[in-house]
Amino acid sequence: MLGAVKTGTVRLFQTLDHPCGYYDDRSARNLVIDPLDPRLPDVYGTALAWGFRRAGGHVYRPHCRTCQACVPCRVPVAAFRPDRSQRRCLARNGDLRLRWRTARPDPAVHALYEEYLAWRHPGGGMDEPGDDDFRRFLIAPWGISDYLEIWEADTLVAVAVTDVAQDSLSAVYTFWRPTHARRGLGVFCILQQVEQARRMGLRHLYLGYWIPGHPKMHYKAGFRPMEVLREGRWQPLMPDSDPGQAAGPAA
Repeated sequence: MLGAVKTGTVRLFQTLDHPCGYYDDRSARNLVIDPLDPRLPDVYGTALAWGFRRAGGHVYRPHCRTCQACVPCRVPVAAFRPDRSQRRCLARNGDLRLRWRTARPDPAVHALYEEYLAWRHPGGGMDEPGDDDFRRFLIAPWGISDYLEIWEADTLVAVAVTDVAQDSLSAVYTFWRPTHARRGLGVFCILQQVEQARRMGLRHLYLGYWIPGHPKMHYKAGFRPMEVLREGRWQPLMPDSDPGQAAGPAA
């Protein structure tokens, strides 16, 4: 890493350029909060509000030289109501059983993760994750994550890794059994994360980054009202305009 920067509360590191995960013709780089800072569990909620996200023990945000496509986004829990398509998703999966528990290494969860990556990213270098890869990507050493497990009878069919911060939840990564792809389990898990945040009295569910116009990110804009972080302010997406546009400051 390059360029440690001393801020008022935490140190930030800037990564070297690396291939962009969304556009083949672009490079990316990140700002990363000092992963050895013992205050990470305490500042994590604030970092989410600054547009950061977690992968493993690293809390980062994009800091690319020539691209600002990645837009932090979140759902204001109290205002959210599922639309017709999302209500159909809930009904379609009404036979499934939910279980929330603390995230920790688990053979059944790891096996499902392997199966998902082999289906989603065949031959891309991600399709044979070891135990270290699983922990490094999904589990924070500071212990702030839960698993939302989705079960069909006695079969684990989906897991949503969910971080618990001071006033919010953050959807880290969701994976499911490929044979159940038609159920829309990714959307179903977000709906359940919103409900869990509401039950816990939390204000937001963070959904990471949204890229306007990118097909892999289109589903996120379906969770309305949606707030996006632009020019240092959280702003609501305008419901009937170009999804790349945001309205005035959020209430």
